[in-house]
Amino acid sequence: MDKSCMAGKLWGGRFSESTDLELNKLNASLDIDKRMYAEDIQASIVYAKALCKAKLLTEDEARRIKDGLIKVKKEWDSEKFIEVPSDEDIHTANERRLTEIIGNTARKLHTGRSRNDQVATDTRLWLRKGIDNISKLMKDVIQVLLTQAEKDIDVLMPGYTHLQRAQPIRWSHWILSHTWAMKSDLERLLEIRKRVNSMPLGCGALAGNPFPIDRTEMAIELGFESIVRNSMVAVGDRDFIAEFLFWASLTSIHLSKLSEDLIIYSSQEFDFVKLSDAFSTGSSLMPQKRNPDSLELIRGKSGTLYGKCAGFMMTLKGLPSTYNKDLQEDKEALFSAYDTLVNVLNVTQGMLETLTINPEKCRAALTYDMLATDIAYYLVRKGVTFREAHHIVGQVVTLSKDTAIRDIGLSQLQSISKAFEEDIEQVWDFERSVEQYQAAGGTSLTAVQHQIALLRSWLCKETRK
Repeated sequence: MDKSCMAGKLWGGRFSESTDLELNKLNASLDIDKRMYAEDIQASIVYAKALCKAKLLTEDEARRIKDGLIKVKKEWDSEKFIEVPSDEDIHTANERRLTEIIGNTARKLHTGRSRNDQVATDTRLWLRKGIDNISKLMKDVIQVLLTQAEKDIDVLMPGYTHLQRAQPIRWSHWILSHTWAMKSDLERLLEIRKRVNSMPLGCGALAGNPFPIDRTEMAIELGFESIVRNSMVAVGDRDFIAEFLFWASLTSIHLSKLSEDLIIYSSQEFDFVKLSDAFSTGSSLMPQKRNPDSLELIRGKSGTLYGKCAGFMMTLKGLPSTYNKDLQEDKEALFSAYDTLVNVLNVTQGMLETLTINPEKCRAALTYDMLATDIAYYLVRKGVTFREAHHIVGQVVTLSKDTAIRDIGLSQLQSISKAFEEDIEQVWDFERSVEQYQAAGGTSLTAVQHQIALLRSWLCKETRK
């Protein structure tokens, strides 16, 4: 690196030798953090205004800085910004270009400011906007899930535990189980947003700002709810990124579970659902194949997202206080996780909107042995204790190894327990079975409708915010 390149750096004054070329490649981050150009300019304009109020810039100088930064942003917006080798990061690039536009006045902008509080501010501004976008996508997916739940509310299917047929449920009850998980995910994300939305700007490198900068006023102008109250925390804290990465990992695991269910249900062995052609792919060898690649990719990306979280947590482990260059790794993990999750949510929404179900296949998968628990409940209603009823039904199931459980005669049943009467025939009704679960959270029609109403009310409130 030549001396002119060294001179372009924000920190080069005390060095007599150029930075090693390989170190420069390792150190440079513009290719990643230029994504925050708008946030860097936004915060710089507000900081220039604060410097003016502190009498460190004249009104004319503050105006020239603002106008110059607006020009720089227009260059980025139109993809006409020309990067040069000395542009170490987005902060260096923007200040260098501002200096070219307005001259030496630009060099006053960094008064009392460090890239440490600058990058922390930019990242929080960027992530806040990103969270707002993801929140909208989450609401859109939840809306689709609710629409599907309402549309197919009369469809019955087996509910599974351990991937074994367990009890009859409504298809909508299954859909809503994933909807409630996404509601929790969105609520967690909005909690994280509150912690993201605290401003580090004005904390300098680590000790604070020696000039009469009004940090609270800057926070208000930038839309922050609060300021970070300790300058050392302000520049070194990346907990908000770690939280977001964990949140992305957990959310993707929930989407993976949804995908895994649908992969199973879309197999020819189940045939409960069919993905549209737009969200399926074929085989390069077998012409008949129709693969659920959209679901498999959603499932696979959950591992990638967890990897980003685990990797960044290891970066944080063992770091001393305040800013360390290791923290430069935060944005690659953050941006990658964000992009992946946005893509996954868009695909999830499209896949769900075009998904069709096969009610006949769902119904055909119901078998009378799934009503074994209903027999136990029948006996409980006859005054038998549940533990005894459970044992009795176990004996009934043993009898059904040689004949279908529904075909066991009353005399055989009564040989096991005198509690059985002719009304045992009422048990062999899948609709009746489902409808008995009237308690809140159950799979009866009214209970499912109540779930939908609660979720719609909550979603409506969140959308109005």
